Amino acid sequence: MMSASTPENTAASAPSLQRFAEVAEQVAATTKKLEKTALVGAYLRQLTDADLARAARYFAGHVFAQHDARTTNVGGSIITNALSTATGLSFDELGPIYVRLGDAGDAACEAIEATNLFHQPTITLAETESIIASLSETRGTRNKTTLLAEVLGRATPLEAKYLIKLLAGDLRIGLREGLVEDAIARTFERTLASVARVNMLLGDLGETALRARDNRLHDVNLRLFHPLKFMLATPAADLSDIARTMPDEFFVEDKFDGIRAQAHVSHGQVAIYSRTMDEITHRFPELIEPLSNLQTDAVIDGEIVPARDGRILPFSELQKRLGRKTIGTELLREVPVILVAYDILYAAGRVLTEEPLSQRRKRLEELVPATGTVRISSATRFTEVALLDQEFADARERGNEGLMIKSPASLYKPGKRGREWLKVKRAIATLDVVVTAVEVGHGKRRELLSDYTFAVRRSAENGELLNIGKAYSGLTDAELAEMTEWFRRNTMQEFAHGRVRIVRPQVVIEVTFDRVQESKRHKSGYALRFPRILRLRPDKNPEEIDTLDTVEKLVAANSI
Repeated sequence: MMSASTPENTAASAPSLQRFAEVAEQVAATTKKLEKTALVGAYLRQLTDADLARAARYFAGHVFAQHDARTTNVGGSIITNALSTATGLSFDELGPIYVRLGDAGDAACEAIEATNLFHQPTITLAETESIIASLSETRGTRNKTTLLAEVLGRATPLEAKYLIKLLAGDLRIGLREGLVEDAIARTFERTLASVARVNMLLGDLGETALRARDNRLHDVNLRLFHPLKFMLATPAADLSDIARTMPDEFFVEDKFDGIRAQAHVSHGQVAIYSRTMDEITHRFPELIEPLSNLQTDAVIDGEIVPARDGRILPFSELQKRLGRKTIGTELLREVPVILVAYDILYAAGRVLTEEPLSQRRKRLEELVPATGTVRISSATRFTEVALLDQEFADARERGNEGLMIKSPASLYKPGKRGREWLKVKRAIATLDVVVTAVEVGHGKRRELLSDYTFAVRRSAENGELLNIGKAYSGLTDAELAEMTEWFRRNTMQEFAHGRVRIVRPQVVIEVTFDRVQESKRHKSGYALRFPRILRLRPDKNPEEIDTLDTVEKLVAANSI
C-alpha cells in the first residue's frame, strides 16, 4: 500500500534514470554541501516508496542494500566491450576517451554522444533495478556483455553515464553517504543522528529513507550479519598533538600491523568481515570455533594478525592468506593467526555504539579472554604523554606498528574519522593510494604487469582521482603474478598491444617515498620522488585513500 504522503505515478510518468542523472549532474556542479543536500532532498520528496528506496541507495553509490551480498561482477572489460558493441567505436577509438576523462561513466556518455543517435529517455528507476539484478544473476562474461550492450544501445548519453557509474560503484559527484543521510533527514524533518543510526543498524539506506518519511526511526534493532562501517583513527602529528587532544587520562594500545576485522556472532553462527565490508570468514577458519564459544550474541571489532608462540609475525606473512579462495592445512600451520579484540559494538541484544569506550571495554573484558586464538587487547590507562616515547618503542619491539591513543569517553562512530582516536605509526612518510594504470615490466618481469601508476583523491568529499606517481618495486613476484591476473580481468582500456593498461581503480597500495615535489607531469600537480610499494592494502577501499590535502600538508611541513 502506498504511503498517503507519496504521489502515485503512472507508468508513463514513472521516475526515469534520465531525471535521476540530471539531478546528479546538478549535484556535481556545486561544491556547497547544503546545495547538494537540497537538490537531493527536493528530488527524493516527490518519489513513490519503491523509487525513494532505489534513488536513496543510488545516490550513495550502492546498487544493492549494504546487507545484500549480491554483486554484479561487471568489470572494466565488460563495460568496454559492451560500449564498443553499442556505439560501433573500436577499442582504439574508445581508448583516448578513457584516458582523457579517466571515468568509465563519463567515457560512456561521450561515446554515445559521438554516435549522433539521440534516443528518447525510456529507462525508469524500476528498470534500472531490474537491469542491475539481471547482471548480477547472469553468468559468463559474454552474456553479461550482451545484456549491457543492449541497454547501452538504447540509452541516452546521461542514462548510460549514470548506469555505468552505478555499476562502477562510485558516482563521483561529491556526494558521500553521509550527505545523502543529511538530505533524507532535512527532507523528512528528522534528526540526522536518528537517520544515520538506523542506516547503520539496517545496512540499507533505501529502507532508512522510507522509515524517515513515515516517522518509523524508533525501535529499530541491529541487523546482524551485515557489516557496520568501522570507526577510524586520525594520525597524531607528535606528542604535543596528543596532549592537546586527549583528556587527562586516556587508553593506550598497541597498533597492530594486520587487517581490521569485525566479527558477528549469534547462536553459534559466525561471520567475519573486512574493512572493505567483504566476508572473509573462510580465510580464517581457526577463528570460528573460539568466536562461536562466546557466551552471547555479539559484534566485535578487532585486528587479525599473524602470530606464533606469543610473537607477532610480519604483515608479509599474513598476505600469504589474503585473496585465497581456500586455506589448506599447510598454510594454516605455516601462518597461524589470532584475532585481537579491542571494541564491542553489540552484545546480548543491546547496541553499544553510543556508550563510552570505558563501558564498552568492561563489557569486552567480561566476554573475551586475555589469551587464546581470540583475545582482548591490552589497554593501559596513561596520564603522562611524555611516557609514550618508551611505550612506542616497546610496541615496535613487540612487532607492532606503533600505538593507538583513545579517549575513554569516545562513542563508536561508524565510518567516522575523528580525533577521539589517534594513531602513532612509524616515522616514515607513507601514503595510501589507488592504482589507476599498469605496465608490463622489464627483464625477468617482462611477462608481468609490474609498473603501477597510482593516484590520491582530490578531497574527502570529491572522489576525483589525481595521479601522483609510478612505482616499480616492492612486491614479490608471486604478488605481481596474482595482481597481473586481476588487472587483466579489470582492464578498462589497453594500449601498445596490452603493454599499458588503464585499470579499474580498486586496488589500494601503501607507498613510501623520498619526498614530494611539484610536477606538471601529473594532474595532482605533484610527484613522489623514488616511490616504493610497501604493501598491498586489500583491507582498504578506494574511498579511504589519502587526499591531495594530505600531500600538500606533507609539502608545507617540509617533513620529507
